[in-house]
Amino acid sequence: MKLVFSEVAQGLRRNLSMVISVILVTFLSLTFVGTASLLQMQIGQMKNYWYDRAQVAVYMCSDVSAADSCPQGKASPDLLERVKEKLESPTLSVYIDEYYFEDQQQAYKTFQDQFEGNAVAQYVTADQLNETFWVKLVDSTKSQIITESFTGVAGVEEVRDQRSYLDQIFSILNAASIAAIGIAVLMLFSAALLISTTIRLSAFSRRRELGIMRLVGASNFYIQLPFILEGVFASTVGSIFAGLAVLGIVQFFVQGYLAQSLPFTSFVGLTEGLIVFPILIGVGIVLAAFASGLAIRRYLRI
Repeated sequence: MKLVFSEVAQGLRRNLSMVISVILVTFLSLTFVGTASLLQMQIGQMKNYWYDRAQVAVYMCSDVSAADSCPQGKASPDLLERVKEKLESPTLSVYIDEYYFEDQQQAYKTFQDQFEGNAVAQYVTADQLNETFWVKLVDSTKSQIITESFTGVAGVEEVRDQRSYLDQIFSILNAASIAAIGIAVLMLFSAALLISTTIRLSAFSRRRELGIMRLVGASNFYIQLPFILEGVFASTVGSIFAGLAVLGIVQFFVQGYLAQSLPFTSFVGLTEGLIVFPILIGVGIVLAAFASGLAIRRYLRI
């Protein structure tokens, strides 16, 4: 075994520039893999966080509502009371965790807070905004029950499920995640090719020693093992760097910047980063072992 490790060290010294290239390519490709994995975890975490908090908004008719949806004009107190009674009815109350009513003055204050500093805020008055029943469900996936129950009801202009907005946002995030995965796969393929090329060059430079080893009865596995270990060593170093980079992204960018700038949502933390770290090392080792072994089987002639 001492001879094997001696051959590995000798091969690494002879092809130092190629080894550095393998480390860098593995580092970059696995950093993309780790980032894509974290993005998928982040999407899943945000879905759980926001879907559980998603509400159904029952917008009541206002003075500026369209005549086709609100022929009776602004919803009267009697119509507001009917909606409230329906929300509290035994049929719907089992699906509702809680609800609250937002009048026009409250809606105006919320609008001004949301669009503070925006020129549009000065053109909106309280009379233009809808009085709204905000409904939080026990199970947000059953929002269709509330939507169907109040659509077309007198005094109700529109029923809107906030999940529809979230679906659009998460569709964009999923597309970005798929693109990141595609880039990561392409870079992993490039890393595999580079590892394969490095091993072939290493074997070619030592073809005389390999011939002697063959003549004295060394097995194919014993001859090929140093080359496989060379690829695994370089790839493992790159994998460790990639894992550290992923942890750095989580600690300093996600938690250090995003979590501070956007405190109203949930972000992945070091726990998720530590899950990804060993996966990246495992992927790097398997990738290098496969590429090195394939290169030896196909191109090593002894």
